[in-house]
Amino acid sequence: MSRKTFRRVGDAERRADLIEAMLDCIAEGGMQHATVREVAERAGVSGGLIRHYFETKEQLLHAAYQRTMAVMLDIGAAAEETGEGSPRYRLRDFVVACLTPPMIDARRLSLWAAFVAMARIDPAMGAIHRENYLAYRALIERLLAGACSAEGRQETPDRLARLAIEINAVLDGLWLEGSLAADLFEHDELLKAGLHAVEAITGLRLEEE
Repeated sequence: MSRKTFRRVGDAERRADLIEAMLDCIAEGGMQHATVREVAERAGVSGGLIRHYFETKEQLLHAAYQRTMAVMLDIGAAAEETGEGSPRYRLRDFVVACLTPPMIDARRLSLWAAFVAMARIDPAMGAIHRENYLAYRALIERLLAGACSAEGRQETPDRLARLAIEINAVLDGLWLEGSLAADLFEHDELLKAGLHAVEAITGLRLEEE
């Protein structure tokens, strides 16, 4: 583990540095490695400075989990935000983003697994999980609504929600396997499986002609 040299930065940047130090500690050694002492050493600061920004270790953990989920949401949302191509291809771009690097990543999986194990026993962690899960599902629903509308299909909110749940579950499973054991799959095998599955769920053509 490398120790950063202390540097004077603004409050927002210092908070971000501490969150990244916490994430590094968890990724390298699990939750048992993520002590205030280890985080301080990683960030090149004192434990007292950490408490200036986060009153408790739990607050820092919550911020680190929120950061992890926000980054994953941002990766998926890029397909919607670019606004390029047809609505159907924006949905395709979303699937691609979910099943390729930087989303497919062993470190990202390690962090997610460490945090999600706490979601059932820590109410704040559970709230972060629910908030981001619903945001991810809402993103899928918007992409679906646009793609279906462009094909002349007007789906009800209830059906869009059900389709989004199914798509999210399929992509989550493929993401987990791809991040955990990428060597088990041929080039683009996971992506092709994801596109095929979303096509089967939605009836929309996603794979390139």
